Amino acid sequence: MTTTRRLFVGAAMLAYASVAQAETLQEALLKAYQSNPTITAQRAAQRATDENVPIARSQGLPGVSANGGVTDNLVQANNSFFSPSRFGNASVNVALPIYSGGAVKNGVKAAETRVEAGRATLRSTEANLFTNVVAAYMNVIRDEAVVGLNQQNVRVLDTNLRASRDRFQVGDLTRTDVAQSEARLALANAQLQSAEAQLIASRETYVAVVGSPPAALETPPALPNLPDSPQTAVTTALDGNPTLAAARKQRDATRYDVAVARANRLPKVNLVTGGNYTNYLGSIPSLANGQSIAGSATSATAGVQFTLPLFQGGRPAAQVRQAEALRSQAIENETGAERTVISQTRSAYAMWQSSLQVITSSETAVNANKLSLEGVRAENSVGTRTILDILNAEQELLNSQVTLVTARRDAYVAGFALLAAMGQAEANDLGLEGGVLYDPTINYKRVRHKISDFGGDGEPDPVASTTADTPAQNATVTRALDPMLDTPVDRNPALTTGKASPDRQ
Repeated sequence: MTTTRRLFVGAAMLAYASVAQAETLQEALLKAYQSNPTITAQRAAQRATDENVPIARSQGLPGVSANGGVTDNLVQANNSFFSPSRFGNASVNVALPIYSGGAVKNGVKAAETRVEAGRATLRSTEANLFTNVVAAYMNVIRDEAVVGLNQQNVRVLDTNLRASRDRFQVGDLTRTDVAQSEARLALANAQLQSAEAQLIASRETYVAVVGSPPAALETPPALPNLPDSPQTAVTTALDGNPTLAAARKQRDATRYDVAVARANRLPKVNLVTGGNYTNYLGSIPSLANGQSIAGSATSATAGVQFTLPLFQGGRPAAQVRQAEALRSQAIENETGAERTVISQTRSAYAMWQSSLQVITSSETAVNANKLSLEGVRAENSVGTRTILDILNAEQELLNSQVTLVTARRDAYVAGFALLAAMGQAEANDLGLEGGVLYDPTINYKRVRHKISDFGGDGEPDPVASTTADTPAQNATVTRALDPMLDTPVDRNPALTTGKASPDRQ
Protein backbone atom coordinates (compact mmCIF):
# COMPACT_ATOMS: atom_id res chain seq x y z
CA MET A 1 0.00 0.00 0.00
CA THR A 2 1.43 3.35 -1.03
CA THR A 3 0.50 6.95 -0.39
CA THR A 4 -0.65 7.26 -3.99
CA ARG A 5 -3.20 4.46 -3.76
CA ARG A 6 -5.69 2.86 -1.36
CA LEU A 7 -8.14 5.75 -1.27
CA PHE A 8 -10.20 4.89 1.77
CA VAL A 9 -7.82 3.53 4.37
CA GLY A 10 -5.61 5.01 7.02
CA ALA A 11 -6.75 8.09 8.88
CA ALA A 12 -10.21 8.01 7.34
CA MET A 13 -10.90 4.55 8.73
CA LEU A 14 -9.72 5.60 12.17
CA ALA A 15 -12.20 8.42 12.10
CA TYR A 16 -15.01 6.05 11.24
CA ALA A 17 -14.17 3.56 13.98
CA SER A 18 -15.69 5.76 16.66
CA VAL A 19 -19.06 6.04 14.95
CA ALA A 20 -21.58 3.36 15.96
CA GLN A 21 -24.27 2.07 13.63
CA ALA A 22 -22.98 4.17 10.74
CA GLU A 23 -22.14 3.13 7.22
CA THR A 24 -19.00 4.35 5.54
CA LEU A 25 -18.37 4.82 1.85
CA GLN A 26 -15.82 2.02 1.90
CA GLU A 27 -18.43 -0.37 3.31
CA ALA A 28 -20.89 0.62 0.59
CA LEU A 29 -18.24 0.07 -2.08
CA LEU A 30 -17.40 -3.36 -0.66
CA LYS A 31 -21.07 -4.42 -0.64
CA ALA A 32 -21.47 -3.42 -4.27
CA TYR A 33 -18.19 -5.10 -5.22
CA GLN A 34 -19.33 -8.39 -3.72
CA SER A 35 -22.98 -8.50 -4.75
CA ASN A 36 -23.85 -6.03 -7.53
CA PRO A 37 -25.24 -7.97 -10.53
CA THR A 38 -23.52 -5.74 -13.08
CA ILE A 39 -20.06 -6.70 -11.90
CA THR A 40 -20.87 -10.34 -11.13
CA ALA A 41 -22.29 -10.69 -14.65
CA GLN A 42 -19.15 -9.15 -16.14
CA ARG A 43 -17.02 -11.62 -14.21
CA ALA A 44 -19.05 -14.46 -15.70
CA ALA A 45 -18.58 -12.93 -19.16
CA GLN A 46 -14.84 -12.84 -18.56
CA ARG A 47 -14.83 -16.51 -17.59
CA ALA A 48 -16.60 -17.28 -20.86
CA THR A 49 -13.96 -15.26 -22.72
CA ASP A 50 -11.23 -17.29 -21.01
CA GLU A 51 -12.60 -20.45 -22.64
CA ASN A 52 -11.81 -19.12 -26.10
CA VAL A 53 -8.14 -19.88 -25.48
CA PRO A 54 -8.50 -23.68 -24.94
CA ILE A 55 -11.01 -23.69 -27.81
CA ALA A 56 -8.40 -22.11 -30.10
CA ARG A 57 -5.64 -24.40 -28.81
CA SER A 58 -7.74 -27.48 -29.50
CA GLN A 59 -7.38 -26.84 -33.24
CA GLY A 60 -3.69 -27.71 -33.00
CA LEU A 61 -4.01 -30.82 -30.83
CA PRO A 62 -4.42 -34.42 -32.03
CA GLY A 63 -7.90 -35.56 -32.90
CA VAL A 64 -8.90 -39.11 -32.05
CA SER A 65 -12.09 -40.73 -33.28
CA ALA A 66 -13.52 -44.23 -33.10
CA ASN A 67 -16.16 -45.80 -35.32
CA GLY A 68 -17.96 -49.09 -35.10
CA GLY A 69 -20.94 -50.94 -36.46
CA VAL A 70 -22.58 -54.23 -37.35
CA THR A 71 -23.90 -54.87 -40.85
CA ASP A 72 -26.33 -57.64 -41.82
CA ASN A 73 -26.74 -58.25 -45.56
CA LEU A 74 -30.39 -59.12 -45.94
CA VAL A 75 -30.21 -59.73 -49.68
CA GLN A 76 -27.04 -60.92 -51.41
CA ALA A 77 -26.18 -61.03 -55.09
CA ASN A 78 -26.50 -64.48 -56.67
CA ASN A 79 -23.04 -64.21 -58.25
CA SER A 80 -21.33 -63.34 -55.00
CA PHE A 81 -19.24 -66.33 -53.99
CA PHE A 82 -17.46 -64.60 -51.14
CA SER A 83 -19.70 -62.18 -49.32
CA PRO A 84 -20.38 -62.52 -45.61
CA SER A 85 -23.96 -62.24 -44.59
CA ARG A 86 -23.03 -60.16 -41.57
CA PHE A 87 -19.94 -58.56 -40.10
CA GLY A 88 -18.86 -56.13 -37.38
CA ASN A 89 -16.34 -53.36 -37.94
CA ALA A 90 -14.41 -51.08 -35.58
CA SER A 91 -11.78 -48.49 -36.39
CA VAL A 92 -9.71 -45.86 -34.60
CA ASN A 93 -8.28 -42.85 -36.41
CA VAL A 94 -5.77 -40.28 -35.18
CA ALA A 95 -4.94 -37.02 -36.94
CA LEU A 96 -2.22 -34.65 -35.81
CA PRO A 97 -2.08 -31.19 -37.45
CA ILE A 98 1.49 -30.38 -38.49
CA TYR A 99 0.96 -27.20 -40.48
CA SER A 100 -2.17 -25.11 -40.88
CA GLY A 101 -0.83 -21.92 -42.41
CA GLY A 102 -0.56 -20.22 -39.01
CA ALA A 103 -4.30 -20.44 -38.30
CA VAL A 104 -3.87 -22.18 -34.95
CA LYS A 105 -1.03 -20.02 -33.69
CA ASN A 106 -2.75 -16.77 -34.64
CA GLY A 107 -6.10 -17.99 -33.37
CA VAL A 108 -4.60 -18.67 -29.95
CA LYS A 109 -2.92 -15.25 -29.91
CA ALA A 110 -6.18 -13.56 -30.86
CA ALA A 111 -8.00 -15.39 -28.05
CA GLU A 112 -5.31 -14.51 -25.51
CA THR A 113 -5.40 -10.86 -26.55
CA ARG A 114 -9.17 -10.77 -26.14
CA VAL A 115 -8.77 -12.24 -22.67
CA GLU A 116 -6.58 -9.24 -21.83
CA ALA A 117 -9.19 -6.95 -23.37
CA GLY A 118 -11.85 -8.61 -21.24
CA ARG A 119 -9.83 -8.02 -18.09
CA ALA A 120 -9.57 -4.34 -18.98
CA THR A 121 -13.32 -4.28 -19.56
CA LEU A 122 -13.82 -5.85 -16.14
CA ARG A 123 -11.66 -3.09 -14.65
CA SER A 124 -13.80 -0.53 -16.45
CA THR A 125 -16.95 -2.14 -15.07
CA GLU A 126 -15.51 -1.93 -11.56
CA ALA A 127 -14.65 1.75 -12.00
CA ASN A 128 -18.11 2.56 -13.40
CA LEU A 129 -19.79 0.64 -10.58
CA PHE A 130 -17.75 2.42 -7.92
CA THR A 131 -18.52 5.78 -9.53
CA ASN A 132 -22.24 4.92 -9.40
CA VAL A 133 -21.90 3.89 -5.75
CA VAL A 134 -20.17 7.15 -4.88
CA ALA A 135 -22.86 9.12 -6.73
CA ALA A 136 -25.67 7.19 -4.98
CA TYR A 137 -23.95 7.60 -1.61
CA MET A 138 -23.44 11.33 -2.05
CA ASN A 139 -26.95 11.79 -3.44
CA VAL A 140 -28.42 10.36 -0.24
CA ILE A 141 -26.22 12.63 1.89
CA ARG A 142 -27.15 15.66 -0.23
CA ASP A 143 -30.85 14.90 -0.27
CA GLU A 144 -30.93 14.22 3.47
CA ALA A 145 -29.36 17.63 4.00
CA VAL A 146 -31.84 19.26 1.62
CA VAL A 147 -34.77 17.63 3.44
CA GLY A 148 -33.30 18.75 6.77
CA LEU A 149 -32.92 22.30 5.49
CA ASN A 150 -36.47 22.34 4.16
CA GLN A 151 -37.78 20.95 7.45
CA GLN A 152 -35.89 23.66 9.23
CA ASN A 153 -37.31 26.23 6.82
CA VAL A 154 -40.85 25.00 7.46
CA ARG A 155 -40.31 25.31 11.21
CA VAL A 156 -38.90 28.83 10.81
CA LEU A 157 -41.79 29.92 8.60
CA ASP A 158 -44.31 28.32 10.93
CA THR A 159 -42.77 30.28 13.81
CA ASN A 160 -42.88 33.41 11.66
CA LEU A 161 -46.54 32.81 10.88
CA ARG A 162 -47.47 32.35 14.52
CA ALA A 163 -45.60 35.51 15.43
CA SER A 164 -47.24 37.40 12.56
CA ARG A 165 -50.68 36.34 13.72
CA ASP A 166 -49.88 37.41 17.28
CA ARG A 167 -48.73 40.80 16.08
CA PHE A 168 -51.79 41.09 13.82
CA GLN A 169 -53.98 40.53 16.89
CA VAL A 170 -52.38 43.48 18.66
CA GLY A 171 -52.53 45.64 15.53
CA ASP A 172 -48.80 45.66 14.86
CA LEU A 173 -49.15 43.97 11.41
CA THR A 174 -51.74 43.94 8.66
CA ARG A 175 -53.67 41.07 7.20
CA THR A 176 -51.42 41.31 4.15
CA ASP A 177 -48.40 40.50 6.27
CA VAL A 178 -50.13 37.41 7.65
CA ALA A 179 -51.16 36.30 4.15
CA GLN A 180 -47.59 36.62 2.92
CA SER A 181 -46.38 34.42 5.79
CA GLU A 182 -49.12 31.86 5.09
CA ALA A 183 -48.25 31.73 1.38
CA ARG A 184 -44.54 31.30 2.03
CA LEU A 185 -45.22 28.51 4.56
CA ALA A 186 -47.44 26.69 2.04
CA LEU A 187 -44.71 26.98 -0.59
CA ALA A 188 -42.13 25.69 1.90
CA ASN A 189 -44.31 22.66 2.65
CA ALA A 190 -44.54 21.93 -1.08
CA GLN A 191 -40.76 22.22 -1.41
CA LEU A 192 -40.36 19.88 1.55
CA GLN A 193 -42.62 17.29 -0.06
CA SER A 194 -40.58 17.48 -3.26
CA ALA A 195 -37.31 17.16 -1.35
CA GLU A 196 -38.63 14.14 0.56
CA ALA A 197 -39.66 12.45 -2.68
CA GLN A 198 -36.18 13.06 -4.09
CA LEU A 199 -34.60 11.59 -0.96
CA ILE A 200 -36.74 8.46 -1.26
CA ALA A 201 -35.75 8.12 -4.93
CA SER A 202 -32.07 8.50 -4.06
CA ARG A 203 -32.33 5.88 -1.32
CA GLU A 204 -34.03 3.45 -3.70
CA THR A 205 -31.23 4.03 -6.22
CA TYR A 206 -28.74 3.32 -3.44
CA VAL A 207 -30.50 0.03 -2.71
CA ALA A 208 -30.36 -0.91 -6.40
CA VAL A 209 -26.63 -0.17 -6.66
CA VAL A 210 -25.34 -1.27 -3.25
CA GLY A 211 -27.85 -4.02 -2.48
CA SER A 212 -29.04 -2.82 0.93
CA PRO A 213 -30.74 0.29 2.34
CA PRO A 214 -28.49 3.14 3.41
CA ALA A 215 -27.92 3.48 7.13
CA ALA A 216 -26.64 6.68 8.72
CA LEU A 217 -24.09 7.55 6.05
CA GLU A 218 -20.86 9.06 7.22
CA THR A 219 -19.16 11.95 5.47
CA PRO A 220 -16.65 10.31 3.09
CA PRO A 221 -12.91 10.94 3.37
CA ALA A 222 -11.12 13.39 1.14
CA LEU A 223 -10.04 12.09 -2.25
CA PRO A 224 -6.25 11.90 -2.57
CA ASN A 225 -3.96 12.25 -5.58
CA LEU A 226 -6.22 14.46 -7.66
CA PRO A 227 -4.32 16.06 -10.56
CA ASP A 228 -3.14 19.65 -10.55
CA SER A 229 -4.07 20.34 -14.18
CA PRO A 230 -6.29 18.88 -16.90
CA GLN A 231 -3.24 17.97 -18.96
CA THR A 232 -1.82 15.90 -16.11
CA ALA A 233 -5.18 14.16 -15.78
CA VAL A 234 -5.37 13.42 -19.51
CA THR A 235 -1.80 12.10 -19.63
CA THR A 236 -2.55 9.73 -16.75
CA ALA A 237 -5.86 8.67 -18.29
CA LEU A 238 -4.29 7.82 -21.65
CA ASP A 239 -1.95 5.43 -19.85
CA GLY A 240 -4.33 3.96 -17.29
CA ASN A 241 -7.95 4.22 -18.42
CA PRO A 242 -9.32 0.65 -18.63
CA THR A 243 -11.86 1.37 -21.37
CA LEU A 244 -9.11 2.68 -23.61
CA ALA A 245 -6.90 -0.28 -22.69
CA ALA A 246 -9.69 -2.67 -23.71
CA ALA A 247 -10.12 -0.91 -27.06
CA ARG A 248 -6.40 -1.18 -27.72
CA LYS A 249 -6.38 -4.90 -26.97
CA GLN A 250 -9.38 -5.46 -29.22
CA ARG A 251 -7.49 -3.65 -31.97
CA ASP A 252 -4.45 -5.88 -31.43
CA ALA A 253 -6.58 -9.03 -31.57
CA THR A 254 -7.90 -8.16 -35.02
CA ARG A 255 -4.38 -8.31 -36.45
CA TYR A 256 -4.30 -12.01 -35.60
CA ASP A 257 -7.79 -12.44 -37.06
CA VAL A 258 -6.50 -11.24 -40.42
CA ALA A 259 -3.70 -13.81 -40.27
CA VAL A 260 -6.22 -16.55 -39.45
CA ALA A 261 -8.33 -15.55 -42.46
CA ARG A 262 -5.29 -15.62 -44.76
CA ALA A 263 -4.42 -19.13 -43.55
CA ASN A 264 -7.63 -20.45 -45.14
CA ARG A 265 -5.97 -20.33 -48.58
CA LEU A 266 -2.70 -21.97 -47.52
CA PRO A 267 -1.85 -25.69 -47.58
CA LYS A 268 -2.40 -27.91 -44.56
CA VAL A 269 -0.41 -30.93 -43.49
CA ASN A 270 -1.60 -33.61 -41.05
CA LEU A 271 -0.10 -36.82 -39.77
CA VAL A 272 -2.75 -39.51 -39.88
CA THR A 273 -2.85 -43.05 -38.56
CA GLY A 274 -5.57 -45.56 -37.97
CA GLY A 275 -6.43 -49.14 -37.19
CA ASN A 276 -9.32 -51.26 -38.42
CA TYR A 277 -10.78 -54.52 -37.11
CA THR A 278 -13.43 -56.57 -38.89
CA ASN A 279 -15.18 -59.66 -37.56
CA TYR A 280 -17.38 -61.68 -39.95
CA LEU A 281 -19.38 -63.12 -37.07
CA GLY A 282 -19.12 -66.69 -38.41
CA SER A 283 -20.98 -65.82 -41.60
CA ILE A 284 -18.26 -66.88 -44.10
CA PRO A 285 -18.69 -70.47 -45.37
CA SER A 286 -15.79 -72.84 -45.77
CA LEU A 287 -14.23 -73.39 -49.17
CA ALA A 288 -15.11 -76.40 -51.29
CA ASN A 289 -11.90 -78.18 -50.34
CA GLY A 290 -12.87 -77.80 -46.70
CA GLN A 291 -10.33 -75.11 -45.95
CA SER A 292 -11.72 -72.51 -43.56
CA ILE A 293 -11.35 -68.76 -44.01
CA ALA A 294 -10.32 -66.49 -41.14
CA GLY A 295 -13.31 -65.11 -39.36
CA SER A 296 -11.71 -61.71 -38.63
CA ALA A 297 -9.23 -59.26 -40.09
CA THR A 298 -7.15 -56.37 -38.82
CA SER A 299 -5.34 -53.59 -40.62
CA ALA A 300 -3.39 -50.46 -39.77
CA THR A 301 -2.44 -47.38 -41.77
CA ALA A 302 -0.16 -44.40 -41.27
CA GLY A 303 0.76 -41.53 -43.51
CA VAL A 304 0.94 -37.83 -44.22
CA GLN A 305 -2.08 -35.96 -45.51
CA PHE A 306 -1.44 -32.87 -47.62
CA THR A 307 -4.26 -30.51 -48.58
CA LEU A 308 -3.80 -27.62 -50.99
CA PRO A 309 -6.88 -25.48 -51.65
CA LEU A 310 -7.07 -24.57 -55.34
CA PHE A 311 -10.44 -22.90 -55.64
CA GLN A 312 -13.03 -22.17 -52.93
CA GLY A 313 -15.40 -19.86 -54.73
CA GLY A 314 -13.79 -16.69 -53.41
CA ARG A 315 -14.51 -17.51 -49.76
CA PRO A 316 -10.92 -17.05 -48.44
CA ALA A 317 -10.55 -13.63 -50.08
CA ALA A 318 -13.92 -12.54 -48.67
CA GLN A 319 -12.87 -13.69 -45.21
CA VAL A 320 -9.63 -11.72 -45.48
CA ARG A 321 -11.44 -8.59 -46.59
CA GLN A 322 -13.95 -9.05 -43.79
CA ALA A 323 -11.20 -9.44 -41.17
CA GLU A 324 -9.40 -6.37 -42.53
CA ALA A 325 -12.62 -4.33 -42.35
CA LEU A 326 -13.20 -5.45 -38.77
CA ARG A 327 -9.63 -4.46 -37.97
CA SER A 328 -10.31 -1.04 -39.45
CA GLN A 329 -13.40 -0.82 -37.26
CA ALA A 330 -11.37 -1.73 -34.16
CA ILE A 331 -8.79 0.92 -35.01
CA GLU A 332 -11.51 3.55 -35.33
CA ASN A 333 -13.14 2.33 -32.12
CA GLU A 334 -9.84 2.85 -30.33
CA THR A 335 -9.69 6.42 -31.60
CA GLY A 336 -13.29 6.94 -30.49
CA ALA A 337 -12.51 5.53 -27.05
CA GLU A 338 -9.50 7.82 -26.78
CA ARG A 339 -11.61 10.85 -27.66
CA THR A 340 -14.24 9.85 -25.11
CA VAL A 341 -11.66 9.35 -22.38
CA ILE A 342 -10.06 12.73 -23.05
CA SER A 343 -13.47 14.41 -23.05
CA GLN A 344 -14.62 12.69 -19.88
CA THR A 345 -11.37 13.45 -18.09
CA ARG A 346 -11.37 17.13 -18.98
CA SER A 347 -15.07 17.46 -18.19
CA ALA A 348 -14.65 15.76 -14.81
CA TYR A 349 -11.71 18.02 -14.02
CA ALA A 350 -13.69 21.12 -14.99
CA MET A 351 -16.71 20.00 -12.95
CA TRP A 352 -14.50 19.26 -9.97
CA GLN A 353 -12.79 22.64 -10.12
CA SER A 354 -16.07 24.45 -10.69
CA SER A 355 -17.71 22.71 -7.74
CA LEU A 356 -14.80 23.63 -5.47
CA GLN A 357 -15.28 27.26 -6.42
CA VAL A 358 -19.02 26.98 -5.88
CA ILE A 359 -18.36 25.54 -2.43
CA THR A 360 -16.19 28.52 -1.51
CA SER A 361 -18.74 30.99 -2.86
CA SER A 362 -21.65 29.19 -1.24
CA GLU A 363 -19.97 29.10 2.16
CA THR A 364 -19.51 32.86 1.91
CA ALA A 365 -23.12 33.24 0.78
CA VAL A 366 -24.45 31.13 3.67
CA ASN A 367 -22.59 33.15 6.25
CA ALA A 368 -23.62 36.42 4.60
CA ASN A 369 -27.28 35.37 4.34
CA LYS A 370 -27.31 34.40 8.01
CA LEU A 371 -26.08 37.85 8.95
CA SER A 372 -28.50 39.41 6.47
CA LEU A 373 -31.44 37.54 7.99
CA GLU A 374 -30.48 38.65 11.47
CA GLY A 375 -30.18 42.22 10.22
CA VAL A 376 -33.52 42.18 8.43
CA ARG A 377 -35.19 40.79 11.53
CA ALA A 378 -33.67 43.54 13.63
CA GLU A 379 -34.66 46.23 11.13
CA ASN A 380 -38.20 44.84 11.02
CA SER A 381 -38.44 45.25 14.77
CA VAL A 382 -37.89 48.99 14.38
CA GLY A 383 -40.21 49.26 11.39
CA THR A 384 -37.71 49.72 8.57
CA ARG A 385 -38.26 46.25 7.03
CA THR A 386 -41.42 44.41 6.12
CA ILE A 387 -42.45 40.81 6.72
CA LEU A 388 -41.84 40.16 3.02
CA ASP A 389 -38.23 41.27 3.46
CA ILE A 390 -37.81 38.69 6.21
CA LEU A 391 -39.42 35.94 4.11
CA ASN A 392 -37.16 36.77 1.17
CA ALA A 393 -34.08 36.74 3.38
CA GLU A 394 -35.03 33.34 4.75
CA GLN A 395 -35.56 31.99 1.23
CA GLU A 396 -32.19 33.32 0.11
CA LEU A 397 -30.54 31.62 3.07
CA LEU A 398 -32.23 28.33 2.21
CA ASN A 399 -31.21 28.62 -1.43
CA SER A 400 -27.57 29.25 -0.53
CA GLN A 401 -27.58 26.32 1.90
CA VAL A 402 -29.00 23.98 -0.76
CA THR A 403 -26.45 25.27 -3.27
CA LEU A 404 -23.67 24.51 -0.79
CA VAL A 405 -24.68 20.90 -0.09
CA THR A 406 -25.23 20.31 -3.81
CA ALA A 407 -21.80 21.71 -4.64
CA ARG A 408 -20.18 19.47 -2.03
CA ARG A 409 -21.86 16.45 -3.61
CA ASP A 410 -20.89 17.54 -7.13
CA ALA A 411 -17.27 18.15 -6.17
CA TYR A 412 -16.87 14.73 -4.59
CA VAL A 413 -18.59 12.83 -7.39
CA ALA A 414 -16.67 14.74 -10.06
CA GLY A 415 -13.41 14.14 -8.22
CA PHE A 416 -14.08 10.41 -8.02
CA ALA A 417 -15.15 10.32 -11.68
CA LEU A 418 -11.86 12.04 -12.50
CA LEU A 419 -9.92 9.35 -10.66
CA ALA A 420 -11.97 6.69 -12.46
CA ALA A 421 -11.17 8.24 -15.84
CA MET A 422 -7.49 8.19 -14.88
CA GLY A 423 -7.70 4.47 -14.06
CA GLN A 424 -7.24 4.99 -10.33
CA ALA A 425 -10.65 4.06 -8.92
CA GLU A 426 -10.72 0.29 -9.11
CA ALA A 427 -10.84 -2.39 -6.45
CA ASN A 428 -7.06 -2.49 -6.02
CA ASP A 429 -6.98 1.28 -5.59
CA LEU A 430 -9.70 1.53 -2.97
CA GLY A 431 -8.20 -0.72 -0.32
CA LEU A 432 -11.43 -2.66 0.12
CA GLU A 433 -11.25 -4.82 3.22
CA GLY A 434 -13.55 -7.76 3.83
CA GLY A 435 -12.25 -10.61 1.73
CA VAL A 436 -9.98 -11.50 -1.16
CA LEU A 437 -10.48 -9.35 -4.23
CA TYR A 438 -11.68 -11.07 -7.38
CA ASP A 439 -8.73 -12.18 -9.50
CA PRO A 440 -9.69 -12.94 -13.14
CA THR A 441 -6.36 -14.68 -13.80
CA ILE A 442 -7.25 -17.57 -11.46
CA ASN A 443 -9.97 -18.92 -13.75
CA TYR A 444 -7.79 -18.34 -16.82
CA LYS A 445 -4.95 -20.40 -15.39
CA ARG A 446 -7.43 -23.09 -14.39
CA VAL A 447 -8.88 -23.59 -17.86
CA ARG A 448 -6.10 -22.61 -20.26
CA HIS A 449 -4.46 -26.03 -20.53
CA LYS A 450 -7.53 -28.21 -20.09
CA ILE A 451 -7.86 -30.78 -22.89
CA SER A 452 -10.44 -33.16 -21.49
CA ASP A 453 -13.66 -33.42 -23.48
CA PHE A 454 -15.62 -34.17 -20.33
CA GLY A 455 -16.42 -31.96 -17.38
CA GLY A 456 -17.91 -28.59 -16.61
CA ASP A 457 -18.48 -26.21 -13.75
CA GLY A 458 -22.06 -27.29 -13.04
CA GLU A 459 -25.27 -25.32 -12.91
CA PRO A 460 -24.38 -21.80 -11.72
CA ASP A 461 -25.91 -20.35 -8.57
CA PRO A 462 -26.88 -16.68 -8.27
CA VAL A 463 -24.09 -14.51 -6.90
CA ALA A 464 -25.70 -11.07 -6.76
CA SER A 465 -28.09 -10.44 -3.90
CA THR A 466 -31.77 -9.70 -4.48
CA THR A 467 -33.40 -6.56 -3.12
CA ALA A 468 -36.97 -7.91 -3.22
CA ASP A 469 -37.06 -8.19 0.57
CA THR A 470 -35.76 -4.70 1.32
CA PRO A 471 -38.37 -2.36 2.75
CA ALA A 472 -39.64 0.65 0.83
CA GLN A 473 -37.52 3.66 1.65
CA ASN A 474 -38.77 6.75 3.44
CA ALA A 475 -37.64 10.33 3.90
CA THR A 476 -36.51 10.07 7.52
CA VAL A 477 -33.44 12.20 8.15
CA THR A 478 -30.72 10.21 9.91
CA ARG A 479 -27.87 12.73 9.80
CA ALA A 480 -27.58 15.92 11.77
CA LEU A 481 -27.18 19.09 9.78
CA ASP A 482 -23.72 20.49 9.28
CA PRO A 483 -23.24 23.17 11.97
CA MET A 484 -22.59 25.66 9.22
CA LEU A 485 -26.01 24.95 7.74
CA ASP A 486 -27.86 24.85 11.06
CA THR A 487 -29.90 27.95 11.76
CA PRO A 488 -31.79 28.04 15.08
CA VAL A 489 -35.52 28.27 14.51
CA ASP A 490 -36.44 30.13 17.66
CA ARG A 491 -34.21 32.92 18.87
CA ASN A 492 -36.79 34.34 21.28
CA PRO A 493 -38.24 32.12 24.05
CA ALA A 494 -41.32 34.33 24.17
CA LEU A 495 -42.49 32.84 20.88
CA THR A 496 -42.70 29.34 22.32
CA THR A 497 -45.33 30.52 24.81
CA GLY A 498 -47.44 32.17 22.14
CA LYS A 499 -46.68 35.68 23.44
CA ALA A 500 -45.80 38.29 20.89
CA SER A 501 -42.74 40.41 21.28
CA PRO A 502 -42.46 43.83 19.72
CA ASP A 503 -39.00 43.05 18.40
CA ARG A 504 -40.09 39.72 16.81
CA GLN A 505 -42.43 38.93 13.94
